Amino acid sequence: MIEIRDAFSPTYAKARVKFLEAAAAAGLAIRSHEHPLKGREGETLAMDTALDGSPDAEQLLIVSSACHGAEGFCGSGVQVHALHDAEWRAKARDSGVAVLYIHALNPHGFSWLRRVTHENVDLNRNFQDFSGPLPVNEDYADLHHLLLPDEWPPTAENEAAVRSWIARRGMTAFQAAITMGQHRFPDGLFFGGTAPTWNNDTVRRVLREQAGRARRVAWIDLHTGLGPSGLGERIFACRDDAAAFARAKAWWGGDGATPITSIYDGSSTSALLTGLMWVSIYQECPQAEYTGIALEYGTVPIPEVIDALRGDHWLHQHPDAPAELQATIKQRVKDAFYTDTDVWRGQIVSQARQALFQAVDGLKG
Repeated sequence: MIEIRDAFSPTYAKARVKFLEAAAAAGLAIRSHEHPLKGREGETLAMDTALDGSPDAEQLLIVSSACHGAEGFCGSGVQVHALHDAEWRAKARDSGVAVLYIHALNPHGFSWLRRVTHENVDLNRNFQDFSGPLPVNEDYADLHHLLLPDEWPPTAENEAAVRSWIARRGMTAFQAAITMGQHRFPDGLFFGGTAPTWNNDTVRRVLREQAGRARRVAWIDLHTGLGPSGLGERIFACRDDAAAFARAKAWWGGDGATPITSIYDGSSTSALLTGLMWVSIYQECPQAEYTGIALEYGTVPIPEVIDALRGDHWLHQHPDAPAELQATIKQRVKDAFYTDTDVWRGQIVSQARQALFQAVDGLKG
């Protein structure tokens, strides 16, 4: 068993090496889908997969990281730890459940300390039907000019205007307006895009090639940035379907201490979102019964997360900003999505490990 702290990495480049080495040491089949661009250190970027179990297994658990790039420090650590966890691997193997690890769904964002893809798209808002009208987010349109001011840090006038909006509408409405997803402002926050991204296309390819024969599929997608520090909220990640919700509650929320929350009934810390990635499983693997959760770990309060993202988007528009300011903005982004302490990492791994065991029990049941 690897020490928990040793499963985590300070950069994407090191995280990728740890993942590939762990998968190779376990004798797993590895596939790498290379990204068209290079990383922050000039490194190759890729969405890597490793399959632990038979490619013909009827029961498949998907464990994915870095849908939002900067959240990959957490998710990669969980995956690397799981690959070194003999008890966990034996549990899945003895239950007849294959485990597909998808490392770095958004390798560009992971490497460059951005939440978004190289197209400035939020991958988890990009799974839309682009042949028809896209969702309209009028509240975001009302806020866009305030979120991305001409200067950074924002002026006192800008901060006062933001506080005024929150005072009139409330923090819940503020969070929802920003995070719901929008398709009108390509330079803005939570931009869902106007076409499928490279990442969208690649995720679909992975699902077709490696999940197309499974009869039952579970998916744990690892996220950070919402909720109390270190707490892993289990957010229902399926269609608004009563049978799927009942399965998710039975698998992951049966002990009462870790209830399953939902964006559909308002119980989640997340707002109601559009264009979510798990939509793809229904389209690419229609043969499978699907049950999934987003495991969302808290870091810092949501206003701090939003301000970190505002700074990052501002910097993307101002690449000639002073080096000291650039470094400050990037560190703030990393801190918003990864808490670099042994206590936090221990909380993350223990909760993820429980969810992994529960998923296997649910699939085999």
